[in-house]
Amino acid sequence: MRTAERRTRILRSVLAGIAAVGVAAAATAAASQPVTLHWTIDGIEREALVYPSSRENPSGKVPLVLAFHGHGGNARGAAKGFHFQDTWPEALVAYMQGIPTKTRIDPQGRLPGWQLAPGEAGDRDLKFVDAALQTLERKYSVDTRRVYATGFSNGGFFVYLLWAQRPQVFAAFAPCAAVILEGVTLKEPRPLLHIAGMQDPIVPFADQQATVAEARRLNQTAAQGKPCGLGCTIYTSPNRTPVISVVHPDGHIVPSGASAVIVKFFQAQTLP
Repeated sequence: MRTAERRTRILRSVLAGIAAVGVAAAATAAASQPVTLHWTIDGIEREALVYPSSRENPSGKVPLVLAFHGHGGNARGAAKGFHFQDTWPEALVAYMQGIPTKTRIDPQGRLPGWQLAPGEAGDRDLKFVDAALQTLERKYSVDTRRVYATGFSNGGFFVYLLWAQRPQVFAAFAPCAAVILEGVTLKEPRPLLHIAGMQDPIVPFADQQATVAEARRLNQTAAQGKPCGLGCTIYTSPNRTPVISVVHPDGHIVPSGASAVIVKFFQAQTLP
């Protein structure tokens, strides 16, 4: 079976499996037109590409998804790749824009990305998220019990940092191709969906599996997982903080269909 066909089959199976364990189905509708919002954080201009909800929420409050691109990426590329605005039209989606960041693969810090550890660069990106949340909650009537974070690679590392530093803000997290880095300590259980590629040359698969195991220990999940589709395993938790591991056969990518899987997961999670 060709790689593209295999990937499609795996993601379809994952979607069916997650739906089978009781997660609401994602909707599809025409996305709203995006707006670019701006902030000044410690003298630095920051921005996000924001898609307002395009379908009415019965409660009058909107769920919020913050999405973080990988190192060298940008908000518009993330909007095209994740396209949550199409998959979850009831949600407010903010694609956050990183700024030049030094990393192992970019020691000069020429490309945009995200801080990797608490206190790094004056916590510039944590401050950015704090300011963005204040604006978005005021401007768009956000349901503060349904705020979510997802990201790819460096953006996924930052999602784990948000879990460590702002657990009271987010109802669930969904990093892709990422790990919990040294110096980042998770303290409060939260629902997790982790997407990993078996052939990832940038973030080794074994390291990602170790991260999932660390999250499971914190969330006190069941010792044995249950299949939720091909490549998908769900570890239930008595604390209502499940861990779902989705494994695909490819490398350092956001696999096709990932946005629908993430949306289905987020729709089932609410802050207590």
